[in-house]
Order: sequence, then structure tokens, then C-alpha cells
Amino acid sequence: MNTDPLTGAPLPATAIQRILYLAPKVHIYQIPPATSTKGYQASTWTTPSSGARQIFTARLRILETSIPPPDNRPEVPEKVTTTLLLEDPATGALFAAAPYTSANTVEQALDSSRFFAVTVVGEGRKAVLGMGFEERSEAFDFSIALQDARKVLGVDGGGGASKASSGVLRGGRGSEKAVEEPKRDFSLKEGETISINLGGLKGRRSRGESGANAGSSAGTAQKSDQDALFSIKPPPGSGAGGGFLPPPPSAKSVKEERRRSRQTFEQTPQDLGFDDGEFGEFQ
Repeated sequence: MNTDPLTGAPLPATAIQRILYLAPKVHIYQIPPATSTKGYQASTWTTPSSGARQIFTARLRILETSIPPPDNRPEVPEKVTTTLLLEDPATGALFAAAPYTSANTVEQALDSSRFFAVTVVGEGRKAVLGMGFEERSEAFDFSIALQDARKVLGVDGGGGASKASSGVLRGGRGSEKAVEEPKRDFSLKEGETISINLGGLKGRRSRGESGANAGSSAGTAQKSDQDALFSIKPPPGSGAGGGFLPPPPSAKSVKEERRRSRQTFEQTPQDLGFDDGEFGEFQ
């Protein structure tokens, strides 16, 4: 029969317990109070100069307990708790227990990844003990197990309190609903238009006095914008009647022009200073 890990009282027959993590050997230390709000320094309880504060070598178990609702009533959610148990490795006797109700229950040391400060409870009192692993891989697996436990319990990973001091209620009605954001309406209302300035590529949203006035103002603005865009003056000579080039000359006129040019500019021997000679030898 399963028993409560803190009190040893028997649990209902429907209760389920499972081990989330098991370390056969961890070292337990008596640690001084934290001197800073940032956390604990493992060097203050592990170095020889600190006085060798180790008090016990324990077996560590992380035990999850889930209790279904009585009579399988669906309206009653399931209760889940997680507890860290420090036990005698030879006899299994409980040395100390730490209910994992907050991320602050276990704090990693500031100067080492293998040492942690654990808040344990017993006989109505609380105490903070140092706990150290011999291997870094064991400490890493321990941190992963706590991360998975926080997801199930709904514990804030940043150090916030859990949803319930002795566990969480896991079920449909026990879960919190996400806050829905209000929907925003971007549609045009009655009498509201959008005017676009094509020259500056800017838009302006305005509300007219009525739908007809708004449509008229929008049309006027659009027409004035178009007039401004197409108000460039035409090039010289492009007016009425003068905007076409003359037709090309015909082949006959070109030949006639060439003939007149030869007659005009062709020079005779007399023009060059020669005469026909006495016997006409320069003809």
C-alpha cells in the first residue's frame, strides 16, 4: 500500500506513485545562512577552511504522488504532489523531506553546478541544507527532473509559488483559461472614406458629414490630383496644324536636285585657267 511521503499515512488504493529521479549517493551539508539575496555560495560549506560541514550521505528520490478523485467523479480534478526524499542508503529510513511546492525549494549554488540548497521540513519546522552530487551529469539529470516536475505542477520556473501549497489540481475544470484578446474592427464605418494623395504617396482617413458629401469630396480630390499630374506643357510646335513632320521628298525630286547641283558647281577648263590651245589640244 502506498503511503504519504511526509506523514507515512496510508493513501487511497487508487493513488499512484512514481519515481521521477533517483541518485544513490548525495552529500548533505549544514550550511550557514545566505549572506546575499542572490543565493548561496557552495564554497562556504564545502572547502576545508569552512570547517567541513558535511553531516550525512543520503539516497535521493524525487517521488510524484497522484490521487484520483473519489468514486471517479469527473468534476473533481486529480491531486498531484512532488516530494524530494533524503533517505538512509542502507536502511531506506527517511532523513529529511522537501515538498516541491515552489521553485525556491531547490536553489542551485552560485559558484557550482553540482551543489544545491534544499529547503526541508520536519516536525513543523523548516531548514535549509546543502546537497552536492559527485558527478556533474547527475546534477544535470536532477535539474531536468525538477523542470519536468514544474511543468506538471504548474510551478513558475522563475521562483514563483505553485498553484496550491500541497499540490495542484489536474483536470479540465481545474485548469486556467487563456485570456483572449479583444478583436479589433478595421472596417470603414458609414460615412467614412479614405483619400489618397498620389503625389506624396500618403493616405488620410476622414469622416464626412454624409455619404454623398464624402463621395463628392473624394471625387474632387482625385480629379485635382490627376490635373496636377498631367498639367505639363506640350513641346513647342505641337499645336494644332503644326504637330506633323513634312513628307519625305520623292525619287524624282532628288534626281532633279542632284542634276542642278552638278550644273551649278561643275567647273570648266576655262574656270580653272586653261584655254583650248592653239590647236585645240585641251578640248
